[in-house]
Amino acid sequence: MKRQKETIGSILEINIENKYFTYAQILNGVCVFFDYRSGEHLKDFTILENAPILFFLCVYKQVITQGDWLKVGKMPIREDCKVIPNQFIQDHFNPDNIEMYITETGEIVPSTREECMGLERCAVWDSNHVEDRIRDHYLGVPCIWVEPMK
Repeated sequence: MKRQKETIGSILEINIENKYFTYAQILNGVCVFFDYRSGEHLKDFTILENAPILFFLCVYKQVITQGDWLKVGKMPIREDCKVIPNQFIQDHFNPDNIEMYITETGEIVPSTREECMGLERCAVWDSNHVEDRIRDHYLGVPCIWVEPMK
């Protein structure tokens, strides 16, 4: 494994089961994952400027710093990636207790189920879980790690 710094704007290459590569970009405290895959290492990152976004996720710092995913380039952050979507927090023992994590300010505020519909659950992901989620996306099957609101 290669030691590397967590640098905003860096492009991460994610190897999915030695079959193809997908790409993410390091933002401020979160990564954006692009809906793009290739059988070969990407050399021209401009293709990611127009790639759809799969999701925004917070990953454990060591996924990047310990080189689970290698930094392979850097590019400016796209306009549609500068505002990170809010996330929801739901009490495991009391599913009616729902809060919204406001990503821009770091605030956690009481919320309703309706306000949080369609938002990502607030969590920190490990590399293998993200890789499972990407693989399942391309296979068109539900991912066991994605917990919908209860």
